[in-house]
Amino acid sequence: MRIQRYIAKDMRSALGQVREAMGPEAVILSSGTIGDQVEVVAAIDVEVAHDHATPRGAPQAIAAEQAANAPTRRASSQFSEALIPRQQRADAAAPALAAAAASEPAPAHSELANEVKDMRRMLEAQLATLAWNDMSRRSPLQAAMLKELAQLGITQDLAGSLARKIPANLNFSAARRFALATIARTVQVTGDRWLETGGRVAFAGPAGAGKTTLIAKLAARWVLRHGPRRVALVSADAVRIGAHEQMHMLGRLLGVTAHTVYDVAELPDLLDALSGQQLVLIDTAGASPRDPDLARRLRLLDQQKAKIETSIVLPASIQAGAIEEAIKLFEVARPQSCVITKVDEAVSLGGVLSALVRHKLPVAYISDGQRVPEDLQPARSHGLVSRAVEIASRNGATADDEVMQRRITGGVHGSR
Repeated sequence: MRIQRYIAKDMRSALGQVREAMGPEAVILSSGTIGDQVEVVAAIDVEVAHDHATPRGAPQAIAAEQAANAPTRRASSQFSEALIPRQQRADAAAPALAAAAASEPAPAHSELANEVKDMRRMLEAQLATLAWNDMSRRSPLQAAMLKELAQLGITQDLAGSLARKIPANLNFSAARRFALATIARTVQVTGDRWLETGGRVAFAGPAGAGKTTLIAKLAARWVLRHGPRRVALVSADAVRIGAHEQMHMLGRLLGVTAHTVYDVAELPDLLDALSGQQLVLIDTAGASPRDPDLARRLRLLDQQKAKIETSIVLPASIQAGAIEEAIKLFEVARPQSCVITKVDEAVSLGGVLSALVRHKLPVAYISDGQRVPEDLQPARSHGLVSRAVEIASRNGATADDEVMQRRITGGVHGSR
């Protein structure tokens, strides 16, 4: 990876330098000010940077030159290594070897610890088998429902709670309908209020969740219903090179206004200027847990909750554990709703449903494809549950006794 610092009179000029030197695939690592100037630190993968910097017609010549110089570089490296005295290398490696030796447990203790771990695993497996067999014998309906919910991908804690609520006098079909209806009643939805009455919504979520595509669908739906007036698009994504240009291009295609801010802190002034717009859709930078600036941006969104509604965009294509992590990561912004995207790519919706129930997070819309604006619909709780059943049936999801035994001990919280 190549990292470079650029200094310019303003952010637009700095980003222009980044684009010129590194191309559109560059990623902004940090930004700040030095006196009256702006400093931007950007990075790009070495291979991508090489492809961007290589002139047309030159790849063959450069490859030939690298191949010709390779033996010389290897010989030079070997010669330099030979010049280092052996005793000097041994002295340098001695502290690391001593530390590694000190950190390793004695062979006898290590062997005993491994035996204890093996015995514990064997006991847990036996106890899980006994517990599952006992449940299957004493409460066959409850055991059957736990299997059914496991096939849908419902987490063990929610499945156990549902199974305990099922009346004992029901047959399996009635118990199944009871459990699914209970899930549907628990999942909260917001309805189609954004496209009916408008709002100011900032979409936050993991990188690649589909935030920009979602905004395109919502904006296109608004234009079809109400026309291009009183709607505005805002790009607050200063991390991904080309994000601002993409939002302005979308605005031109739809005939609506598009605006740019380089930090979430600039949103209040822009929103004051857009006070006449009925619907304002704000695209924020895709985030990862390792983003050092994420917490600050989320706190700023929370501070502006009187003016902006924050909605998490959750891709259904990721695992249940990743969905839980994403919701916890964005809790700093105290989101009022969420949007489920990439439903067409999901292998299970049970993890999403479990997270929605656990965090009591209302769902606004469901996105299940790339078509704009067709592949978008307001969330309906019963529709979500029906889609979960459909996906599980299509993928042939199963839960045998071994899976159920692991779920009982809490070792597995997924559908398989």
